[in-house]
Amino acid sequence: MGVVTVGELKTSISGKRSFRPSSTIRHAATEWPISDVSSDVTIEIGASSFALHKFPLVSRSGRIRRLLIEAKDATISRMNLSLIPGGPEAFELAAKFCYGINIEITLSNVAMLRCAAHFLEMTEEFVQKNLEARTEAYLKDTVLPNISNSITVLHRCECLSPVSEEINLVNRLINAIANNACKEQLASGLLKLDHNFPIKTMPNIEPETPSDWWGKSLSVLNLEFFQRVLTAVKSKGLKQDMISKILINYTHTSLQGLVIRDPHIVRGSLLDMELQKKQRVIVEAMVSLLPTQSRRSSVPMAFLSSLLKTAIASSASTSCRSDLERRIGLQLDQAILEDILIPANSYDNNHGTMYDTESILRIFSIFLNLDEDDDEDNRMRDESEMAYDFDSPGSPKQSSILKVSKLLDTYLAEIALDTNLLPSKFIPLAELLPDHARIISDGLYRAVDIFLKVHPNIKDSERYRLCKTIDCQKLSQEACSHAAQNERLPVQMAVQVLYFEQIRLRNAMNGGHNQFFFGTINSQFPQRSSSGAGSGAISPRDNYASVRRENRELKLEVARMRMRLTDLEKDHVSMKQELVRSHPANKIFKSFTKKLSKQLNSLFRINNLKPIGSKPNAESRFLFQRRRRHSIS
Repeated sequence: MGVVTVGELKTSISGKRSFRPSSTIRHAATEWPISDVSSDVTIEIGASSFALHKFPLVSRSGRIRRLLIEAKDATISRMNLSLIPGGPEAFELAAKFCYGINIEITLSNVAMLRCAAHFLEMTEEFVQKNLEARTEAYLKDTVLPNISNSITVLHRCECLSPVSEEINLVNRLINAIANNACKEQLASGLLKLDHNFPIKTMPNIEPETPSDWWGKSLSVLNLEFFQRVLTAVKSKGLKQDMISKILINYTHTSLQGLVIRDPHIVRGSLLDMELQKKQRVIVEAMVSLLPTQSRRSSVPMAFLSSLLKTAIASSASTSCRSDLERRIGLQLDQAILEDILIPANSYDNNHGTMYDTESILRIFSIFLNLDEDDDEDNRMRDESEMAYDFDSPGSPKQSSILKVSKLLDTYLAEIALDTNLLPSKFIPLAELLPDHARIISDGLYRAVDIFLKVHPNIKDSERYRLCKTIDCQKLSQEACSHAAQNERLPVQMAVQVLYFEQIRLRNAMNGGHNQFFFGTINSQFPQRSSSGAGSGAISPRDNYASVRRENRELKLEVARMRMRLTDLEKDHVSMKQELVRSHPANKIFKSFTKKLSKQLNSLFRINNLKPIGSKPNAESRFLFQRRRRHSIS
């Protein structure tokens, strides 16, 4: 294609613009002294006007020819073409082309020239290799085969609507981008599989992926064109991880100037509301383009969290927020504290709280309900596979819920510092997790203690309900020691802590068995089986002897249990004296010991045993002495 140095449009003395070609024109036999020939038509485009000649224009433009023919006045000298796409710049290049000047077609002007050629009807019907054919050839040879070139030209089409849509230029560019992207993906995959011809890369330089070298170029597009491009590449089969990278890059670029608010902007002003509207439109569009929801999503948790924070700040739609909450809930085990510290919307926040606890409550509930959803979706799975889901401590779901429980305890400790946080918002979060979700309750105890310290004036009923969420049996020794002296806790909880701590000490002295001291009674009874089982009919005499034998064994076990209880009473008295001397909460401990003694005596009465401290009767002394003589012999 020949290239010429095009002339300039200079303003004449009369104020009209006429062509003044430059002195050096390549591939031109003669110069073009327009100043020697008076113009016979003036083309007006907005505030610009062009003093030209009818013959060169009508020889290549069907629209100008038709307008001149349809005009009633044959001597028409003015014509308005303000609707031409591209404005004065596009018409200037088209007019030069009509005068035979070989204009240069580039990526920056090909869309404009293609739309101007369509508007001016510069087709092959009037002359061969007209402007429309020239621009089409450039599009096919240079633009459509290349992704970056297609994106550049598509960006130029944003200001050429609706003509760019009428000639199907936008759709052709979008389809070209999608097809070439998938071709690049397939080619890169084949190169990775080809071991005979490995890719030679420079050391310490990672090879570029399609999302690296053309995905970032999509950030120049407006939101509508970006949505259409991403929808096209998704339908063509582009990988979800590439789609996620493109989405993240476009979102960060688009929100960069909107999220960071100017401190001088008055909150609630017209400019502030306009920024919120732009944020809302972008966030809702990005959420609609996210890949399909999955527990193994390629979308990073940090990106989903930032989207939700922006959605809340910009008052996005409920469906948009619900979609983001579910996506975060599906992969909550990948989150860290910063991901769930979501600020509350200042416009909807009546109590002035710092964080949006309602969204977090819904997110954790979604995660806890995943097991039910999985059971409904996977009823046809093998039973052995089902058994591995949650019972085993090493199963994936068990490890995930343990991570989430630690995350929730850390979150509770953080939001407990908010003085404006109501107990009605904090307590449901503390009660959310099931019992098996926590191996140790120290984190929850710490969060509850912080909340009680920051909120000293809460109601006693709320204080009791909040402390009820703590499982005292799962507190460490340090936490138990702290809780026993914590004046912020209800008396009932302090007594409960002392009770379980005493049981723990007794178990440690009795060999470290982690069970209640009454739990060993049943295990001490010998396993009995009917002596006549499987041997046919037995005589009444044999049956009577068997009953007497079992009766003697039962009496011996009763005596043994009485001795065991006597030893436990001695241990109890010594431990009570030691704890009374060492423990500061004497009043609490005394009431606890009285209660414990009552429970022991009631248990004895239920088992028809003598209360603690009473003397054994003659029968029990006889059985004890007989057992002792038998053991000596």
